[in-house]
Amino acid sequence: MDKVVPEWVESRFPLYAVSSIHSLYCTSNLPEHNMIDELTVLVAIAAGKGTLRIDERAYKLETGSIIVLPAHADAVLVAELPQPLHAYKLVIRGVEQHSGSAAGAMMRSSEIASTAAVQIYADEPGIVADIEELYTHRLPVSEMRHVQNQIIFHQLIYRILERQNTELESDEQPSMERSIAYLEHHFAEKITREQLAKAAGVSTSHFSVLFKQHTGFSPSEYLSRLRVHRAKELLISGSGTLREIALKVGYKDEFYLSRRFKQHTGISPSDFTRGKVQQVAVLLAPYASHLLLLGLAPTVTITETSEYVHTVESDPQGMNFIDIRSSAEQMKTVLLSRQVELIIAATEHLREYGLNAEQLRVVAPVVEIAWMEMGWKEHLRLIARAIQRSERAEQWLAEFEQEEQQARQQIRNNPAGEEIISIFVIKPEGVFVYGARNVGYVFYRSLGLRPPALIEAEIRKQGDQFHSVPVELSELDLYAGSQARILVIVYPDEKGNTVHSEQFFESSYWSGLSAVKQKKVDVLHVDDWVPYNPVSVRLQLQRAVDLLTSYQ
Repeated sequence: MDKVVPEWVESRFPLYAVSSIHSLYCTSNLPEHNMIDELTVLVAIAAGKGTLRIDERAYKLETGSIIVLPAHADAVLVAELPQPLHAYKLVIRGVEQHSGSAAGAMMRSSEIASTAAVQIYADEPGIVADIEELYTHRLPVSEMRHVQNQIIFHQLIYRILERQNTELESDEQPSMERSIAYLEHHFAEKITREQLAKAAGVSTSHFSVLFKQHTGFSPSEYLSRLRVHRAKELLISGSGTLREIALKVGYKDEFYLSRRFKQHTGISPSDFTRGKVQQVAVLLAPYASHLLLLGLAPTVTITETSEYVHTVESDPQGMNFIDIRSSAEQMKTVLLSRQVELIIAATEHLREYGLNAEQLRVVAPVVEIAWMEMGWKEHLRLIARAIQRSERAEQWLAEFEQEEQQARQQIRNNPAGEEIISIFVIKPEGVFVYGARNVGYVFYRSLGLRPPALIEAEIRKQGDQFHSVPVELSELDLYAGSQARILVIVYPDEKGNTVHSEQFFESSYWSGLSAVKQKKVDVLHVDDWVPYNPVSVRLQLQRAVDLLTSYQ
């Protein structure tokens, strides 16, 4: 009988195997993990945020990120404290096949292990889940589980190879997008038309025609807009002298910048800093509310829906909307047609929807107001500064602080002011106890009411950055003691259902709480209590006073 030779042996591709798998936690006690191995390492971020440092480079990581580290890479994984970082480290080895091959036949090298570059894929929750399952079953109790592990592992390898091949094919395709992206990220450097044409994969003589057909601008006009708009961003933030700004955006001195600035805008840089911006676009509705409060309706709002909550202090009538799921090119077309002068967005929101400031800067300067790193008052002040309306913002804040003081005094004279307020939020993905943002702001900050001790400690530590903490049902009593009054908010799922909350309300952990037995529980509507902007917070303050003073 002829000897049967398996196909994958004759193909001379390597087989893959797991050398080891580890669960890593970076915490305040151990914020870093050194990772160096003689084999290829796959790192999956299961929870938290952090940074991967390798040589002189740093890569930002978030939940769902995966990183392929080449063999012998000296890398350090660092948590973005105070939240811990949980990662899995999977060490991969390639097993060469020899049986069935001709003597001396050359084996193919592993595509995963042969690259010397660090590969990062930002949003791969499926791969992270696969690695987590492999870790959970790293000591299989049966051959069936062992085979299942092999299937999961090889599916994981296939998906990584698929990502690599997709990127390679994309890199090999000539495109104007590659040239434009290069210009958007390197505008402060000396750039030649030859460089851009090469990036696009077209001849130099044909490049300018194609570029203008694609963007509506000549390459030099596009470059000038990027530089001047970046200069505007730096002027708005007060980042350095005019000479320093000129050098940062790619001009040789402040005089050359001023000439280009005036050619582009019709005014000097100093006149720009004294003028008021009128045509503003915002990414997502929270910052639209800030603008409306300051007396300026957004020219364009880029959002998930055209629905908008009407309030007594703002009227969104006449507002133009762009679906945030539109492509960057579609957004730019609309923003240019509306003659937008300024774009306001949060870095986190841009990243969440696959956008970045570089893509939009050709339209107008992009002012990035961090969402989670500061509270709504700081949001308002920075937006007011960007549109030259700081005085109006400070006047509104002063009036609101007086309202806070009056409300606090009113609550102090009420028995509810002595109670601990616990805020549970039920989402499809789990249960959370809220801190000093969203619904927690008016109760803990404006009214000065007491949160549970564990939440109070986090608020002291993180301030307005502390949003919430996930909890298990078995932990509810840790956040709702005998003196607590409980507020509950239920988030519907994407189809509007709230069935997921039944497990919470029907559990013995919930029914056993003192506040539940004493009927000291209020269920609040998500639309009334979760929005986090000045107008909504003001409305929530009055609702909170009405709620607390209604108790007998």
